[in-house]
Amino acid sequence: MTFRHLIVLFVFLGTVISYSQETNAPKFGKGLFNLVGKDSTWSMKIAARMQFLSTNTWNKGDDDNWVDPEQNFLVRRARLKFNGFAYTPKLKYKIELGLSNRDISGASTYTSNAPRYILDAVIMWNFYKNFELWVGQTKLPGNIERVISSGNLQQVDRSLVNSRFNIDRDQGIQLRHHFYVKDNFLIREKFAISQGEGRNITSGNLGGHQYTTRLELLPFGTFEGNGEYSGSDLQRETNPKLMLAATYDSNQNAVKTRSNQDSYMTNDTGFYETNINTFFLDAMFKYQGFSLMGEYVHRDAKDPIAKNSDGTLTGDEVQVGHGLNLQTGYLFRGNWEVSGRYTEINLDEAITGRNPETQYTLGFSKYIVGHKLKVQTDLSYLSVDGGSDEIMYRLQLDVHF
Repeated sequence: MTFRHLIVLFVFLGTVISYSQETNAPKFGKGLFNLVGKDSTWSMKIAARMQFLSTNTWNKGDDDNWVDPEQNFLVRRARLKFNGFAYTPKLKYKIELGLSNRDISGASTYTSNAPRYILDAVIMWNFYKNFELWVGQTKLPGNIERVISSGNLQQVDRSLVNSRFNIDRDQGIQLRHHFYVKDNFLIREKFAISQGEGRNITSGNLGGHQYTTRLELLPFGTFEGNGEYSGSDLQRETNPKLMLAATYDSNQNAVKTRSNQDSYMTNDTGFYETNINTFFLDAMFKYQGFSLMGEYVHRDAKDPIAKNSDGTLTGDEVQVGHGLNLQTGYLFRGNWEVSGRYTEINLDEAITGRNPETQYTLGFSKYIVGHKLKVQTDLSYLSVDGGSDEIMYRLQLDVHF
């Protein structure tokens, strides 16, 4: 998408918004406008959201004194989202565009040297009873923290476990199914086959394919307002709700250091390929304003150290290891929330050269209109074995239209 295309898009949005002002515009947080065809054969909801982030970071020097902070003000996210149905309510679609520099960064020869505007472009077809077929680019059914929208997080941003191990978005197909056993006991099954190199790749499939399977168990039924995939208990569940889930992801002949993420592993013959497997185990619990989320992840590889054809090392290695993330919070009356997070990262030191990391985070949030308008702040202490410790303070404003 070029700059000219963006101008055309904004002109189109402005025209439709002007039209919608003459009709019944949605309430705040329900989208900029909602359209339905006269014959009810299509619909479109357009929404926008922004996140403005301020970060201050202190590092401990060699003399054990804290050095002057590094400061950063950032438009963390700026996005447009389009979703609805086409021809029949059983055929849904979603398009999400990222416009901030963080969203579009990562242009390379593998993306035709173009900015990565497209986050999601996916069709979802409910073709038979409780079966859905997804086709396109979207999030893989990975760890719960990654699948939760960045606009619905309990703290300012996701944990180190997510940044080190998540499998993010990819291009391919997904099959999803759900069924009930014993009244409210819900079971969801999700399967995905994807290209295995992340989003917006145009250079073709360089390695093998990526296979992802996820199983979710909800013994007490669904959460209010899809709360199993939203931070905080804003619905104040009147009955205990629990989701237990596991994901297994196998990226065959992967060519990136973090499965389908991070940098490519190149050698003297082209690309170094190895099988990378990632296992996630996670849970979400909510009851009367209290929430608890836990994640464990383990990643291994058939041969994690990249080599040339003659056996010499290239300097690349797969980021193998494991991590643990525990996060809890309580929502007070008036929609103020206090939350805490414990994160532990243990990459294989012999392979990656990375020392164990432990991070503690204390967060405060004020939900003005739920997740659609909120102010969040948190303070984190990062301890690195044999390395420099770090203190980080963040403040973020989140606005969704």
